[in-house]
Amino acid sequence: MSVNAVPAKPARVAQKGQQTKAVIVDAALALAAQIGLEGLSIGAVAEITKMSKSGVFAHFGSREELQISVVREYHARFEQEVFFPALKAPRGLPRLRAMFANWMKRTSTEIDSGCIYISGASEFDDRPGPVRDALVESVSIWQAAVLRAIVQAQGEGHLRADADERQIGFEIHGLILALHYEARFLQVPGSIGRANTGFDNILARSATAEAPTPAPAGRRLKTVR
Repeated sequence: MSVNAVPAKPARVAQKGQQTKAVIVDAALALAAQIGLEGLSIGAVAEITKMSKSGVFAHFGSREELQISVVREYHARFEQEVFFPALKAPRGLPRLRAMFANWMKRTSTEIDSGCIYISGASEFDDRPGPVRDALVESVSIWQAAVLRAIVQAQGEGHLRADADERQIGFEIHGLILALHYEARFLQVPGSIGRANTGFDNILARSATAEAPTPAPAGRRLKTVR
């Protein structure tokens, strides 16, 4: 027997363990979107996945570790859907617009399912600990990416160099928060359209003559909300 063949079984066991853990995290993420991170429990996830509590516990060790894994998985999916596709757009306003468009597309689906970042902020805003730290880190990474795109737009001459990049980022983030409140909580029709208009208004205040023309409105996400 070759010495290289010895680790085969442990490798298969490890792979199966990772697959099982991924299934658990996926189920926990779906549940957290509905009831929040605070509503997660080993027992609830075990029931959904039809596993034993001890089986779920063996993969995470604690409810807190499960919550942190959910936050990290949510962040990974957010980057895959929102950030990385936008990198294909040219630097400057085209990339910033792509980031916002992707963000809006994801937000439109979360109006029905819920956003881990927003619900988590409400649950853990005044509760120090590893779960709050994981949420803050994830949101901060995204906000830094938006700020970087704004600064790049200034560097490309698309936005005025004297524009306050942090104010622009603050207002853009505010649009998403307002959209969740208006569309999900109040269920006000036309909320997504107003968010898109708000984004255009924010950029228009700081745009230069060299700024690329935005895509026609007809190409944007349409919804009655």
